Amino acid sequence: MNRPYVFCHMMCALDGKIMGDYMGTPQGRAAGDAFYDIAFGEEPFYHHQGWLSGRVTTDDNFTFYRKPDLDEDAPAVPAGDFIAQPDFGMFYVSVDPHGKLGWKSSTLRYVDTTAHVVEVLTEQVGNGYRAFLRKLGISYIIAGETELDHGLALSKLKEEFNIETLMLGGGGVLNWSFLQAGMCDEISIVLAAAADGSPDTPPVFRAAEGISESKALGFTLKEAKAMDDGAVWLRYGVNR
Repeated sequence: MNRPYVFCHMMCALDGKIMGDYMGTPQGRAAGDAFYDIAFGEEPFYHHQGWLSGRVTTDDNFTFYRKPDLDEDAPAVPAGDFIAQPDFGMFYVSVDPHGKLGWKSSTLRYVDTTAHVVEVLTEQVGNGYRAFLRKLGISYIIAGETELDHGLALSKLKEEFNIETLMLGGGGVLNWSFLQAGMCDEISIVLAAAADGSPDTPPVFRAAEGISESKALGFTLKEAKAMDDGAVWLRYGVNR
């Protein structure tokens, strides 16, 4: 399959949680800085052209659970994909199978990184939401009838946006679904020297009924590196 190289890059606590109060500790902040520098800093380890997250992660960080401003009487838009900015250089790809995210702009800012937004939709997303994205100049691709077709999404991202290397950035359900689909090549974890014991925050990987199975996978350690304030950077290859 002609698709990007996919690395899953996450920061987590010692108990594997990707969100929580631990992020506000000095150790959590140091791990967060290391996480950013590895993928987005002035001299990043990974030279990727985009990063991909799920709807909940996008709402938590960028759209903040706003409702999309839909015009259900909008003229019918052309069928298929909409490629607004094929040469932007950095892309934020959000998997939004049912068309729920309330964007305000076609670009977003993450610390010092600016990216063009690309939505991954399914066939069931209606004309009103597609017209909403077009009005904002947000690109979208169709990948699947009702649920994400991982392979189709990745092949379109490479073909339409020239994404050779893609960062997979959660949440846990999306990360695990890409692993189960055989569409993730490397795991990169920045482990913070902190934890908060919360029973409600999500882990790096999580199976979800109807999306992925709770089926064990093995990994091969490629590198382990000590970072500032007790953080550890772990890189694993994915065993097929």
